[in-house]
Amino acid sequence: MARGVVLVDTGPLVALLCARERRHAWTREQFSRLQAPLLTCEAVLSEADHLVRRIGGDGAVVLELAQRGVVRIAMSLDEERAAVDRIQVKYRDVAASLADACLVRMSELFDENVLMTFDAHFRLYRRHGRRVITLLAPRD
Repeated sequence: MARGVVLVDTGPLVALLCARERRHAWTREQFSRLQAPLLTCEAVLSEADHLVRRIGGDGAVVLELAQRGVVRIAMSLDEERAAVDRIQVKYRDVAASLADACLVRMSELFDENVLMTFDAHFRLYRRHGRRVITLLAPRD
């Protein structure tokens, strides 16, 4: 399975928490195989909270993942602001979100990592300017 740390994006968190999501089963299987905590950032948690609420769920379950140790916030945007800004400027043509830029930065901060995501943009983004980000994503 994954070597090093596992970073987690918004889509898998929403799919984990919402049984109606089409990738719910795949996501539950991945979370059952991976060692907690998975690492993420505040921007991802904010997006997940918004999306869970938008589909009629209780957004509080997002923070419960952190309280239970399933996920851990592993980057300070205050400390990494310049690097995150650099990434957003570099990928402005694909409109890299704050959450995306934070995850790209986290992939730079943690040498051995894999990113669980459904977002195809991560096939374009590069860590350290040129290195492919290793993804854990469904095949569809």
